[in-house]
Amino acid sequence: MTTILPSYVQGSWWTPTDASTGTDVCDASTGEVVTRVSTQGLDLAAALEYARIVGQKSLGELTFHQRAVLLKQMALVLTEHKQQLYALSSRTGATKVDSWVDIDGGIGVLFSYSSKGRRELPNARVYVDGPVEPLSKDGSFIARHIYSRLPGVAVQINAFNFPVWGSLEKFAPAFLAGVPTLVKPATPSGYLAEAFVRILADSGLLPEGSLQLVSGSVPTLFDDVRLGDLVAFTGSASTAEKLRASDSVQTGGVRFTNETDSINASILGTDAATGTPEFDAFVKQVVTEMTVKAGQKCTAIRRVIVPREAMDDVVAAVQARITERIVLGDPRAEGVTMGPLASTAQRLEVLRQVARLQAAGGDLVVGRTDAPAVLHADGTTALAPDGAFVEPLLLRFDDASADAVHEVEAFGPVSSVLGYDTIDEAIALVRRGGGSLVTSIATHDPMVAVALMTGISAFNGRVLVLDRDDARTSTGHGSPVPQLVHGGPGRAGGGEELGGIRAVLHHMQRTAIQGSPEMLTAITGIWHQGASARAGSTHPFRKSLAELVIGDQIVSDSRTVTLADIETFAQFTGDTFYAHMNEEAAAANPFFPGRVAHGYLLVSWAAGLFVDPAPGPVLANSGLENLKFVTPVSPGDSIRVALTAKQITPRETDEYGEVRWDAVLTNQNDELVASYDVLTLVAKH
Repeated sequence: MTTILPSYVQGSWWTPTDASTGTDVCDASTGEVVTRVSTQGLDLAAALEYARIVGQKSLGELTFHQRAVLLKQMALVLTEHKQQLYALSSRTGATKVDSWVDIDGGIGVLFSYSSKGRRELPNARVYVDGPVEPLSKDGSFIARHIYSRLPGVAVQINAFNFPVWGSLEKFAPAFLAGVPTLVKPATPSGYLAEAFVRILADSGLLPEGSLQLVSGSVPTLFDDVRLGDLVAFTGSASTAEKLRASDSVQTGGVRFTNETDSINASILGTDAATGTPEFDAFVKQVVTEMTVKAGQKCTAIRRVIVPREAMDDVVAAVQARITERIVLGDPRAEGVTMGPLASTAQRLEVLRQVARLQAAGGDLVVGRTDAPAVLHADGTTALAPDGAFVEPLLLRFDDASADAVHEVEAFGPVSSVLGYDTIDEAIALVRRGGGSLVTSIATHDPMVAVALMTGISAFNGRVLVLDRDDARTSTGHGSPVPQLVHGGPGRAGGGEELGGIRAVLHHMQRTAIQGSPEMLTAITGIWHQGASARAGSTHPFRKSLAELVIGDQIVSDSRTVTLADIETFAQFTGDTFYAHMNEEAAAANPFFPGRVAHGYLLVSWAAGLFVDPAPGPVLANSGLENLKFVTPVSPGDSIRVALTAKQITPRETDEYGEVRWDAVLTNQNDELVASYDVLTLVAKH
């Protein structure tokens, strides 16, 4: 490591000219100085402006799919250099399992958003949300909602516990949306964030200005951000409230979201007695949440809520599992399963909060607060006076209503056991936390699960139901996944902007666009009924993606439906529903004038009317969506179909793409019979 940890701003690495400035960052196990952190002299306003101008331009030239492909390539590059990151991670106090959660978890986020971006977003720069909203009777005035990227920079202030995953979970959706990122990692583990940013910068994959890193404090941040910028904060609730109160957030239009400490809970169901798979899974999960990352997780279980008669059994089982499984020590020592806290300052803070819990009635029933003897990297066991070690600590509260246990968080390997007598009481205890990121329920009784879910879901961003059927495959209480909401109400910060495509849309502005079908077609890249259509001499199925244009259309000849056709289809398919076969019964149905053609007969015939059968650019029919039958077709009626190229989506990594066709069936009176979208895979050339 260098003497001063560098920042990556305006496309190059920067360090202060005065190397004596800054804060020492120490190895969590040994106390050895790893690096120093300082931003003295750094022009933060210039870095933000660089992102708004250069980063916005470079990302704006790319489509969602092109950005998604880059995310996958970044994930592959980080995977190649993973061992380098693991080596540094051990200095933060992380074991191999902890590092896997942080490093591999962060890389997994990139893979996930790359996949979701290509599957769920168009290969375009604008995202269309929801259906067409007709605003005039003749269809000449319509509206749609679109998302377009914000014009600023996404500033991401991260916590010390997950320097890789915590950064990448925010970077990936911002990048996919097309918004440049400025990362501000926490000081104790910022050198690990610097390492992954350096790998990405050296790879050449980052569009210019798309990612910057500030290693150190940003005291003028809220003076320098403005409308169009976003700030995402992970950390303490008290700090979040101070940041939220800034003028740039209150009146300046800066989007501010925060994910803060929360007093998460896990509930043992009334049916999950000692010896059941649910009891065993519950205890295993509690110990995992106490010891992975040394309990330094915003999702960790702080309140272990169990039937009152099971409190002794739970305490004994937790103690037994810790004794059997947990080896406290330097993560570089073979056999260590739990490392130190991030810093000695963090150790002192955790012990201070434990003392508050004890003063409020918590009885320390597992572990001691004295400095522990730990396994060192050389294989010896001894005290580590310069290390940040704390044993797993479990407190017991016989008075579950004590305020402190629902308000005080010791952000380390610390949990408290509370007893309940009724389901309603368990629900009330969860609610006392004031809003959490996650609560888990261990039960095999659906009635217990429903009752608890009904009472606690509004107070949680996520709820895990753990039982014998999913215990082995569950990702666990404390493992947020990029597909799902990561956030929670109340004390947890009130956010749900992380997880799934909603995280991408958080970096975009939703706007209602009103206009003619022609204008909305131009703006959205999706053909709308009433916009120009071209029925040329060349069948659209004979055109490759390079030749096909939105609005290319074929209008078929008519085909008359006979009673014999209906009966043949019925016998051939086995669909002898009375509306197709029984005149009297069909006529008695309020929806039909008598016997009518099968809807799927009409759709099948429509394909025969518009298809060009010879081999060509159209490779396959990949689906049919939004099918709606409107007007019944009786024997003697005729149908025709208009098929129009509605949306063209090339695939970045394949020699073909998807074409969405607008299919409209009408009868001899030009009445709408059916409408739907046909999906085809078409060669690029």
